[in-house]
Amino acid sequence: MTDPETRTGPRRSEIVATVVVVVLVAIGVFALWPRSSPPRSADPAPGPDVTALRAAADLPACPAGTATPAGPLAGVTATCLGDGGSVDLGSALAGRTTLVNLWASWCGPCRAELPALAEYAARPDAVPVLLVDVRDADEPALQLLTDLGVRLPAVTDPDGAVPAALRSPPGLPLTYLVRPDGSAALVDPPIPFTSADEVAAAVARLS
Repeated sequence: MTDPETRTGPRRSEIVATVVVVVLVAIGVFALWPRSSPPRSADPAPGPDVTALRAAADLPACPAGTATPAGPLAGVTATCLGDGGSVDLGSALAGRTTLVNLWASWCGPCRAELPALAEYAARPDAVPVLLVDVRDADEPALQLLTDLGVRLPAVTDPDGAVPAALRSPPGLPLTYLVRPDGSAALVDPPIPFTSADEVAAAVARLS
């Protein structure tokens, strides 16, 4: 004779146990399921105010000119660090002798050299000095000039167009004497200046 419980299917206790197992598995899956992180703010943290940094640095106007560009800097443009305007370096430097210094805010020797260049530029017989901030950002460059109290015309060259045009050796700082005909002579060896007298001697030697 067949047992009545067997005829009607699984026992009630077996059904209850199966339901409990299913519920526990569901709870485990829910607990382990990866959750999305809270949405981040779409607005980045505010950076330094470049306008305020320019005002604090109070840099002189960048050179401008209408002369026919000549030499390796012909066709090279840069951005004036003081006002954000575009500067055609080949035209701006043509017809005059200019000391061009390549530097960056992240360059330690540049930090030590900049005051010597500023001291030289303040002399009545000095040739004009132009700073070229290479592969750098405007904010730290302006902050460094402000901190050092260096007020010289400066352009920014984030892509390194100037050293590429001059075929500069690696490393900073580097200084060139750009002559009226557009030719550029590197101060060699490129040892950072420590005084205005050293700058004046280099200019006299390359003129």
